[in-house]
Amino acid sequence: MLGLLTVTSTTAVAADWYTGAEREVAGEEWIVAVDAGATVTTNSSAFGSLTATIAPVGHLLESGPRVRLQGVAGTYSYPGAAVRQTVTGVQQEGTVLLGYEWIWQQAALAGFIGMNVRSNELSILDPGNPVVGTGIGVKVAADLYVTPTENTMLAVNASYSTLFNAYYARARAGIAVSPGVFIGPEVTLLGDDFFNGWRAGGHVTGFAIGPMKFSLGAGYAYDRVRKGGYYTSIDSRIAF
Repeated sequence: MLGLLTVTSTTAVAADWYTGAEREVAGEEWIVAVDAGATVTTNSSAFGSLTATIAPVGHLLESGPRVRLQGVAGTYSYPGAAVRQTVTGVQQEGTVLLGYEWIWQQAALAGFIGMNVRSNELSILDPGNPVVGTGIGVKVAADLYVTPTENTMLAVNASYSTLFNAYYARARAGIAVSPGVFIGPEVTLLGDDFFNGWRAGGHVTGFAIGPMKFSLGAGYAYDRVRKGGYYTSIDSRIAF
């Protein structure tokens, strides 16, 4: 199973991290998977993420405990109603999660819990935006990847942090166009105490370049502040 990002909002539009591509063949006993992702929107946000998922016991192709380390950084801007000018934000987040993953013949399910630290700084003080400063929260996350048939897949990942009530959920469905490569629709919901939005588009997931696997996505993005726009995303994974 290919899994990666994620994460937060725009006051937190975070990059996406779950690519849900072809599962590795038996015998490749990876113990670490490194995922990188980036998302850019015409609503003035750009975020990137780097995630390491580690199997401290056994390997990633069998059920067992997991450790997940993640970093997210990005920038965004919005028209500040209270200050009557454009506000620019810079956000960084670090997350440490512990969890367990169950692996079956055609499915994988993982659950995590841990802590996240997030810093959100604004170019000017905006009384209308409560999501500012640095704090620590409790974070939970879950990933689901299912291949009901050889030619179909469903991938869902979600997370929630008590820090600013940040949430993120992404779902993808796909039909195989070649072995391990899927094309289909995707939907994302994300937000926090200041921002909320959604995205709907399409993706192509699971194609490989050398030892790395990739996913590309694009579509329509909507948020409470800037309204309609568009997004593009890229995710990659390498395991060893």
